[in-house]
Amino acid sequence: MPITPATAANPASYGTAPQEPIMLELVDEAGNTIGTAEKLSAHQAPGQLHRAFSVFLFDEQGRLLLQQRALGKYHSPGVWSNTCCGHPYPGESPFAAAARRTHEELGLSPSLLAEAGTVRYNHPDPASGLVEQEYNHLFVGLAQAALRPDPEEVGDTAFVTAEELEKRHAEAPFSAWFMTVLDAARPAIRELTGDAAGW
Repeated sequence: MPITPATAANPASYGTAPQEPIMLELVDEAGNTIGTAEKLSAHQAPGQLHRAFSVFLFDEQGRLLLQQRALGKYHSPGVWSNTCCGHPYPGESPFAAAARRTHEELGLSPSLLAEAGTVRYNHPDPASGLVEQEYNHLFVGLAQAALRPDPEEVGDTAFVTAEELEKRHAEAPFSAWFMTVLDAARPAIRELTGDAAGW
């Protein structure tokens, strides 16, 4: 696992559940931690660059597990997105945060979870006016257990082939960041699923 300022300080850290307000790690363009900010303020225009993660899990047939974000979420409610995404607590490694949130949201512990690089983007959300200025750590793995989604986080789930995703993406609303993180993770996805899966 690459050493970042957050993991170097406490390489075994799984983070401590924060008290309100939820704080995020602010980073520079190289992904180095430079401070913290409250979650909502970090997303208010023009946005503050912060650390995030995105998870892509697949079943044995090479289908991607999509999540529809619950309608009660303040940011991008009701849209489809990748398996799980979120923000590490300050001092928590992105890998630990990805595994933790996948379990919290979907009741699933990923198998063979592996790093798939990073991507930096700036995506405004026209519906809410919030801005995603993120340095995003990508992870791929397998979903090999039954899902138990938390209804406060997840509205629906679906396993889709690459072809089915293309059709669904043309017809249903997806998160502003979805295609950016998917495209960045594709090399690792192909390595995990094989060429036949079509990713």
